[in-house]
Amino acid sequence: MRAFDLQGVSLWRWHAASASRVPILDEVEWTAQAGQRWALLGPNGAGKTTLLTLLAAVEFPSLGAAELLGRRLGRTDVFRLREEIGFVDARLGHRFPPPFSVEQVVETGATGTVGWFPDRIDEATRRRARELLELLDCGRIGRRRFSDCSQGERKRTLIARALVSRPRLLLLDEPGAGLDLAGRETLLAALGRLAAEEPELTVVATTHHLEELPASTTHAVLLRAGRVVAAGPAATTLTSELLSACFGLPVQVNRANGRWSATAL
Repeated sequence: MRAFDLQGVSLWRWHAASASRVPILDEVEWTAQAGQRWALLGPNGAGKTTLLTLLAAVEFPSLGAAELLGRRLGRTDVFRLREEIGFVDARLGHRFPPPFSVEQVVETGATGTVGWFPDRIDEATRRRARELLELLDCGRIGRRRFSDCSQGERKRTLIARALVSRPRLLLLDEPGAGLDLAGRETLLAALGRLAAEEPELTVVATTHHLEELPASTTHAVLLRAGRVVAAGPAATTLTSELLSACFGLPVQVNRANGRWSATAL
């Protein structure tokens, strides 16, 4: 079953000062199947976050067709569609009141709000929240104030929050950004466990760095200046030649123990 299918998707925004359209995405073709784990890579300004927000049914194509979870954008109730999509971006963590505990933040995912409404949260949801925190190595900090957590703990908490409602598609915007070595490796281990526990879940994660990809990554798409450079299985997409073309400088790609790395030549 297809998780999403983008056909000839272009997206532009109006620039008032120049009275012209500014292209962000340009004729993107990209199809993902259920259960695939995609890495979305590209340099700054490539359009990665815009593409991710389109997959979240927040942005809409200016041209082309986008089908998400079997429904076409522009012809479906996006509010219902978003209930089946978990979206974690860097700004989300700043929206919760400081007193909220980690468990409370995760439980807000059941209502899709940044408010905690205990009367709308049943025991099954609370149990799933605790199980997800354990899976993502945050079980011991459930009662800690979210605002007192490390950056890595916050990111894993927000991923747990996105999973409470059992989405079919999980979107992660640079989950490894700003993490130290220990934080990054803990996150990647957690994403590996998630892949084993939720095999039908489709995941798309953006990053600038191959080192931030979990070994569970199955596919990759490379984006440059809003256009797809390559897309397909990770083994044939994350190559020195294609990464060099994507980032605009010669790089050497290596893989060891299921993990990737890249160095400039």
